[in-house]
Amino acid sequence: MKITAINCALIGENPIIRIKTNAGLSGYGPVEHTKPYIKPHSAMLAEALIGQDPTLVERCMIPLRPRGAFKPWGAAVSAIEIALWDIAGKAAGVPVHKLLGGKVRDRVRVYNGGIRAPMTSFQPEDYAAAAAAMKAAPHGFTIVKQGIGFHSAMRTAIPGFHLGDHRPTPFHSWIDRGLLTERGLSHIIACVEAMKHVLGDEIGLALDCGPGMTVPDAIRLGRAMEKFNLLWLEDMITGDYSPHVSADLYREVTRATSTPTHTGEQIYLRQNFRALIETKAVRVIGPDPCDIGGLAELKFVAEYADLHGVMMAPHGIADGLLGTAALVQVCATLPDNYIAFELPATRPAWWSDILIGLPAVQGGFITVPDTPGLGVEFDIAKTQQYLSEQDKTFFD
Repeated sequence: MKITAINCALIGENPIIRIKTNAGLSGYGPVEHTKPYIKPHSAMLAEALIGQDPTLVERCMIPLRPRGAFKPWGAAVSAIEIALWDIAGKAAGVPVHKLLGGKVRDRVRVYNGGIRAPMTSFQPEDYAAAAAAMKAAPHGFTIVKQGIGFHSAMRTAIPGFHLGDHRPTPFHSWIDRGLLTERGLSHIIACVEAMKHVLGDEIGLALDCGPGMTVPDAIRLGRAMEKFNLLWLEDMITGDYSPHVSADLYREVTRATSTPTHTGEQIYLRQNFRALIETKAVRVIGPDPCDIGGLAELKFVAEYADLHGVMMAPHGIADGLLGTAALVQVCATLPDNYIAFELPATRPAWWSDILIGLPAVQGGFITVPDTPGLGVEFDIAKTQQYLSEQDKTFFD
């Protein structure tokens, strides 16, 4: 079996990679909707793969990995790797998790991630209402994550929140930074207290905090949160779209508080997790399979983290259900440091009509499918209507 083409199409707003073979099998890889430049990047990478055996995943990936970088530039490499596993599983007639060593759990825990109640004023009562909505969601979440501080509009909606400047940007990123005022820190604490009052000890609470916080503020926040028994404080200093790790700064914060720290969604390749893991700079890491370099890369990092006592809660905002399917496969194989993965929003909702085979979330878990590849397939007839004119031949 040989690779004959690598194509990319927008299905709705979601870029999807398709690898075609001369055996009639195709594999699919997901990309976040904020990365439309994926088309020319994937076309360039295709030159190294045409004529190769897609089931030799590692051999195919060796020349590709140097052509990616920290989020957002590792997306094409990651999507191709996932698509290769999809083909390899279909060719062998087994789910991807069996090729990654086999599942150690029959269902995987998820948290709300991309599914959050909208807020307007960012007051404690708004956060309480959002927590109540997630508690009542049909998914039955056992963990809820909410954005606060610099990872929310709180930073601009609350007067005098911090001493830095607001930097509007057309890009999907968080670039405001600065020292919190006493009012700002007190406001965060009040909002967390309101959420914990709703969630109690029935549902765990994690917070998405930045990036953008200073080390002193991160320490103050971590210590103030200790009484709430949070699951983690995420991306306080660096994180989403930060092209570096700052492990030394995270380590200073981590050693100063018992509240677990978390980062890693922007990091590309295992080598760039070494400092975080080996120095125990954070208590939890959260690589995204669609940015780290794929499924095998994520599993390697999870196992290395487990050796160092670092927990694992993968990121997952490759919109649409294809990213969820990939996360289910790899998370089924992870060691016992696995906590849960971030459930992407099904956006737009019609993704549920065009992608077949992924079980629904029940009681905060997704049952791991045993069908070949990623366990899902496109309903091509239904999907055609969502392709642009230039992409109408995507499934040919």
